[in-house]
Amino acid sequence: MEKLIIFDTTLRDGEQAPGFSMTVEEKVAMAKQLEKLGVDVIEAGFAASSEGDFEAINQVAQEVKGCIVCSLARALEYDIEKAGEALQPAERKRIHTFIATSPIHMKYKLKMTPEQVLERAVSAVKYARNFTDDVEFSAEDAFRSDRDFLFKVIEAVIDAGAKTVNIPDTVGYAIPEEFGQLIADIKNNVSNIDKAIISVHCHNDLGLAVANSLSAIKKGARQAHLTINGIGERAGNAALEEVVMAIKVRKDYFNEVYTEINTQELYRTSRLLCRITGSFVQPNKAIVGDNAFAHEAGIHQHGILAHRETYEIMRAEDVGFPRSKMVIGKHSGKHGLKARLEELGYKNISEEELNTLFEKFKMLADRKKEIFDEDIEALLLEEMKDYHYAKLLYFHVLSGNGIIPSSTVKVDIDGQEVVATSSGDGPIDSALKALEKALGITGRLKDYTIRSLSAGKDAMGEVRVVVDFDGNISSGRGTSTDIIEASVKAYLDAYNKYLAKKTFMEKKITEGI
Repeated sequence: MEKLIIFDTTLRDGEQAPGFSMTVEEKVAMAKQLEKLGVDVIEAGFAASSEGDFEAINQVAQEVKGCIVCSLARALEYDIEKAGEALQPAERKRIHTFIATSPIHMKYKLKMTPEQVLERAVSAVKYARNFTDDVEFSAEDAFRSDRDFLFKVIEAVIDAGAKTVNIPDTVGYAIPEEFGQLIADIKNNVSNIDKAIISVHCHNDLGLAVANSLSAIKKGARQAHLTINGIGERAGNAALEEVVMAIKVRKDYFNEVYTEINTQELYRTSRLLCRITGSFVQPNKAIVGDNAFAHEAGIHQHGILAHRETYEIMRAEDVGFPRSKMVIGKHSGKHGLKARLEELGYKNISEEELNTLFEKFKMLADRKKEIFDEDIEALLLEEMKDYHYAKLLYFHVLSGNGIIPSSTVKVDIDGQEVVATSSGDGPIDSALKALEKALGITGRLKDYTIRSLSAGKDAMGEVRVVVDFDGNISSGRGTSTDIIEASVKAYLDAYNKYLAKKTFMEKKITEGI
């Protein structure tokens, strides 16, 4: 088996996409995560394009030690000099120089003859060798280039010292069979190709970037230009996580190559990029989308519970995903509902109770688009009509710029009024701490989400919380035009359900189930 070199261009081609610009600090943070992921080459930017890119490359070159750090450069001495200067601190550095070789690019963009392009390509590679021995050459728009001319350029730049020759499908025009054949033709028609690594750079304009990359790898390419989440110009680049996992999952087919990617860092890397750029992947995105390991259909849930491989070809933990999840909705079956009840702590539910609950659940699911854990708990606890053991009577919060927030809360606990006061890091924190004092229990807030239920300044807000009370997970919901009040109500709702759950389980023990 041969190693497939993973060339990550998230910080260069990926960042060129509208809305994906990154600051120097953000690029460095992303580069460190890419290093942790185990990529072989980080293309940190285009040094000659801006001072910001130059500085980012220079900072990445100083701080990243486990990867080759690369800068893009046009086939111009100025660009190459800037790349060499920016990369100077790197322990391992690469200059990636390029020029277009297709007739349409040479005629309309470059306004150069093929002979001029060939001369420029060779001189660029030779000049880049003054700054590093590791030079990569890209024939931009290679797929739409005349084959004989492309072969001639590749052979010449290898003779000039290029160690890697990159074959881009710059506009995403290729079909997998055609692109794989191009790589085979290069291997068969470039006499010195054994002296260089063949690389590919595929764009996703027809949704085929990953397929084209894999086809090329199968035909002998041993480096792939990829980006996290598939970001990049127009429709993006080949997604790193998809190519890597395809090779790992289908190692029976891709048995000639392996990667050194730490796949358990894929999800974390994807989410870091999302946080940095503010642009999230679609839920059904392969490998790292929210629904990649989610199951709602009853048939699928039953299969997963019986044996994971019935509907999952990889484990969620293999890519660092928190876990496979059962989404409870109108398509769910009884097995999925029972599994979720057990996750919520409601074990030893009788078959009769499960059947009754399932009928109620189906009726609710037909009316609601999304079913929350508290909806399921509410259905289960319906028989305990008055499970609101504690009721909010009053709360008061003092907060503002320059003062320590403090809150007073009055609650009715089984007919007894209790008042408590506390300070906190903010108005909501102080209010919840005061509530915990009144209730005589301390919970650990595991999740807190807030959303607006309507438009306008006086919009109704909904708060959902998940709280750990002594190892028992309970969720709650509260609504109000006052978000502090909604937070207190949600926390109180979670506490009441925690008590109701305890009562319910104690009843089960008493019944001897």
